[in-house]
Amino acid sequence: MPMYFLYNILLILATPFIAAYSMIRSWRRGKRREGIAERFGVLDAGLASVRAGQKTVWVHAVSVGETMAVKPLLKALKDSLPGIRIVLSNVTETGRSIAEKTAEIDHCIYLPLDYRFTVSRALNRVRPALVIIVETEIWPNFLRVTREMGIPALLVNGRISDRSFGRYMKLRWFFRPVLSNFAAFCMQTAEDARRIIAIGAEPKRVHVAKNLKYDIPVIAPTVEKKRELRGICKVPDRLMVITAGSTHAGEEETLLSAYRHLLAEGLECFLVLAPRHPERAGEVAEIIRNSGMPFTVCSMLDRREGLFIPGEVLLVDTVGELMRFYAISDMVFVGGSLAMTGGHNILEPASLGVPVLFGPHMHNFREPAALLLAYGGGFQVKDGEELTAVLKSLLDDPEKLRATGENGMRLLLDNSGATELQMEVIKQVLGTWCKIGEH
Repeated sequence: MPMYFLYNILLILATPFIAAYSMIRSWRRGKRREGIAERFGVLDAGLASVRAGQKTVWVHAVSVGETMAVKPLLKALKDSLPGIRIVLSNVTETGRSIAEKTAEIDHCIYLPLDYRFTVSRALNRVRPALVIIVETEIWPNFLRVTREMGIPALLVNGRISDRSFGRYMKLRWFFRPVLSNFAAFCMQTAEDARRIIAIGAEPKRVHVAKNLKYDIPVIAPTVEKKRELRGICKVPDRLMVITAGSTHAGEEETLLSAYRHLLAEGLECFLVLAPRHPERAGEVAEIIRNSGMPFTVCSMLDRREGLFIPGEVLLVDTVGELMRFYAISDMVFVGGSLAMTGGHNILEPASLGVPVLFGPHMHNFREPAALLLAYGGGFQVKDGEELTAVLKSLLDDPEKLRATGENGMRLLLDNSGATELQMEVIKQVLGTWCKIGEH
């Protein structure tokens, strides 16, 4: 097809830049050998070793959010298809670090760059009976080769953001044939389904199957568990903990200013700052240092001797620990929402019974944000001044704090069920495309 020819010509022209970027990225982040090799389709020989009768499912989740979201589906796959092997690929190093700690995953790899030779090499090594792509990762050569090899590919937890939709529509002549390589699409909402059909997906293959992110376990930590976790983090019980998770450039200054105002009001509180990208820890440390506040980085927490006191900051420079800090918190601000990034997952802190605050820019999480507000499980603030006011109102009102956290948990309980719906589609596709016992 002409569109594939054009795409591959552009890839060839970009090869020197892609190779240089991949090498620099892998060297910088400590994944020198495996990072470079796997991105060019050179995978561990052990991936080809499959027990007699064992089937492999290749799941692709680009980064941390997608890896966390797909966990309930991974468990359901293991429970429904005993003996299967799950290989999970990521694009980012942070996503890979989360995947490596996930019990249901048998092998972790980086997604190969989208050249025919790299994806063919990787697919022949893994030999999956099924490919599952989380949210909206549409790689033309990967999907085309998958289809040519007779391997069904599903899009699960699919969503099309406002910004992406406009871009896809301008290039629908390109994406329509690419989307034909999917056996099915499990979209989060009816609007997401409408959009993927408008871009070119065949309507009969599109299903509205809810959002997997609502299927996270709803477990508020007990008083004893919270005390235990706070002890590990060296945070005394008397302090009200405010955690700012997944923050972006420009947001840390606003949060530190709000924290300073709360302290000036005489409130016994403590701030945990967790940048979205751990490599920003040095930059954020400098921001805290310039604010005049003492701080400790999470990676050095074991060396700290005393407990934290009001006015100090804990800076999270590690990966995969955000839920632990949410669990010790009395309230959480989720970043990427004061900055014009589009927001991040507000359901994780809600699942722990913690009130959630977020800014005005939630276009990537519009539905969860609207639901959380409708249920009374959180607050949307327009700027730093309003953030300070809402935090103070929660700190001053323990009953409001408790009720808001309970409302967030109720939202999740009322809207779960995506795992079951998407598993039904997966089973249909396996039965239609490749009877799992015969592939």
